[in-house]
Amino acid sequence: MAITRLLAITALIWAANVGAAQSQQAGPPPAVLVQAAELKPLAARAEFIGRAAAVDKVDLRARVKGFLGPRKFNDGDQVKEGQVLFTIEPDTYQATVDQKTATRDAARAALANSELQFKRAAELLRTNTGTQAVYDQRQSELLQAKASLEEAEAALRDAQINLSYTEIKSPITGRVGKAAFSPGNLVSPDSGVLATVVTESPIRVLFSVTQRELLEARKQSGNGGDALIVQLRLADDSIYPEKGKLDFLDVVVDPKTDGQIVRAVFDNKNGTLTDGQTVRVVLEAEKPPTVVAIPEAAVALDQAGAYVFVVNDKNVVEQKRIKTGTSRDGLLAVEQGLKAGDKVVIQGQQRVRAGMTVAPSDAPAAPSMPTR
Repeated sequence: MAITRLLAITALIWAANVGAAQSQQAGPPPAVLVQAAELKPLAARAEFIGRAAAVDKVDLRARVKGFLGPRKFNDGDQVKEGQVLFTIEPDTYQATVDQKTATRDAARAALANSELQFKRAAELLRTNTGTQAVYDQRQSELLQAKASLEEAEAALRDAQINLSYTEIKSPITGRVGKAAFSPGNLVSPDSGVLATVVTESPIRVLFSVTQRELLEARKQSGNGGDALIVQLRLADDSIYPEKGKLDFLDVVVDPKTDGQIVRAVFDNKNGTLTDGQTVRVVLEAEKPPTVVAIPEAAVALDQAGAYVFVVNDKNVVEQKRIKTGTSRDGLLAVEQGLKAGDKVVIQGQQRVRAGMTVAPSDAPAAPSMPTR
C-alpha cells in the first residue's frame, strides 16, 4: 500500500511539471527589437591632447636705459609690423646724436684741409721747391684725418642706433598682450619683458604621438592609407570649424614618454585659439572604408569573445561569433561573422537564447551620421 501511494504521488508531480512546461511553451514568443546590419562608411578616429602655439611670438624689451613715455597701444590690440608701441625719453640720446654730428662735421673739415695741404706738398715736391719730408708729413696727416672722420662717423651711427631704440616697435603683425610697465617707469635692458606680441593666425597645435601609434599610421599609409582630416575639439566639447593640416614631425623621441611631437596648422582668423590653450586633436581618414556596421548595444561578451543574436527569416534566434573593428557614434564595425542585412537583436537579449522562436520588431531608423 505504501509503495502504491508513493508511485501515485510521483506520477502526480511528473504530470504537474509536464503540464507547466507545456503551458510555458504554449505561451507567446518573447518580443525583441532588431536592426539590420548595414554597409556604412565608418572611419577610425583617434584623439590626442594638444596645445596651441603661436607661429611667431616676440617679447619686447628695452635696449637702452630711460624713462618710459606715453604708451602707444591698448592691451590686447592688433598691431602691425613696425608700429611703435613704447617710447623711451629720447632727449639724452638726441643730444648725443647732435654732439656726434658736430664731431663728424669737424672731422670732415679737417680732412678737407689735410687734402689741400697734401696737394700743395705734392706740387712743391714735383717742382723741386719742396722737400720729401714735408710731403711725407702731409701724407701722414691726410691718413690720420681720414681715420678720424671714419671714427666720428662710426660714433654717430652708434648714437643714432641708440636714439632709434627709444622707439620700441613691433617686429611682427599680431596681437599685443598686457604691458608690464606704466609710463614714467625707468627701464633698461635688465628690466625684463615690456609686453609680448604673438601672431595667432595661422596658429600651430602641438601634440605627442606614441611610437606604437606612429608605426600603425605608417603601416596604414604604406597599405594605401588616405590623407587625414585634422580637427580640434574645444573645452566645451564642440568641434572647431576650421580643419587643419599636419606639417611637421619632430626628429627626436622623448625617452620619458616614448612620444614624438607632431604639429598641425589651423586658420585662426576669429581668434578662438590662443597661444598655450589646451585642445584635443581629432584625426580620422578622409575617405573612410565601407564596413558592415551594427549598433554597439547588440554586442555581448563572454569568455570566448564577442557575439550577437541574429533572428533568421523563420524568426528563430541564432548566436553568431563576430570579430569587431572600429567603434564610433554608437556603431561598431564587424570584420567577420555577419553580412549586410542580418537582423541582430538590439533589445531583449536577456530573454532569448539560441534556437528560440521570437517576435521581432524593427528598430526605428537611426539618425544619419553627423557631418564633419
